Parts: sequence; structure tokens; C-alpha cells
Amino acid sequence: MSKRIEELINNYPQMTVEKRCLAHQLATFRGLTADEVILSMYTPQLDGERVQTSGTSDKTAQIALNYQTKMNQMNREWYDFLEKKLRALNDELSFFENSLRSLPDGMADVMCDLVLSKMTWDAVAAKHHMSRANVGKIRKRSLTVLDELYAAHDQTAAEFLLS
Repeated sequence: MSKRIEELINNYPQMTVEKRCLAHQLATFRGLTADEVILSMYTPQLDGERVQTSGTSDKTAQIALNYQTKMNQMNREWYDFLEKKLRALNDELSFFENSLRSLPDGMADVMCDLVLSKMTWDAVAAKHHMSRANVGKIRKRSLTVLDELYAAHDQTAAEFLLS
């Protein structure tokens, strides 16, 4: 499981940037334009003889009749997708950050400095008056504790899903 924690630690800066970008996208959401929707609805038909089976045989006329409804539906689905993605990312980051802050015995300070504050090992060692080796030991112990926290989190989620 520590591979999962390592990935979270390595991807944390990228995840926070993605969170800000998604929040900005939602705050400034404009949706698709009518032209974009019409182009997405247009499917070329083969030239040749056609048999008229309904009152509206022209594809352009069908698009004109349906585009506003289709545009509203597509925009709602897109907005919902972005919102769901942001909510999942917020939940993941929130649990990760709270897990780091809840580490025992001074491990929280070291790990928060390393991950959240993006400090180097040397800077953390100097700040906490310890050697780089001690920073490494604390990081390794922290990964073990974080593994346990995530295992408990996953167990709780599994119990909920199975109940």
C-alpha cells in the first residue's frame, strides 16, 4: 500500500493544481455554444435516393428543432462531470492532508513540511534540528502509519458498500 501513499505524495502538487483548475472551470463555466452542439449533432448522410418517412426529412431541420434541448443537456452533463471530478479530488486531498496532520509524535510537522510546504529534506532537517537520516526515518515511519490510516479508510468504505 505504501506505493499508493508514495504516489499521493509525488502527485500532491499536481493534484492541487488540478483542483484549482477545476474550481476555476466551474466558476467560469459557459458551456458549449450552439454552433458546437450543432456540429456534434450533424452526421453526414449518403447522397442518393431517399424515401421520405416522416414530415421532417431534412437533417438540418431536425438539428434546428432539437439543438437547444441537446445543448442544455450536454452542458448540464459536462458541468455535472466537472463537479463530480472536483468533489472526488477534494475528498481525496482532504483525507490525505488530514491524515498527514494527524500523524503522531512530531511526524506530522515533518511530513507537512515535506509534502504540503514542499520543503527539501535539508530545509526540514535544519528547521527541526535533526539530520537528513532522521528525516528519512520519520518519513518511513510516517508511510507505515499512513498505510494503516488508508487501510482503515478503505475498510470503512468497503463495509459501507457491502451493507
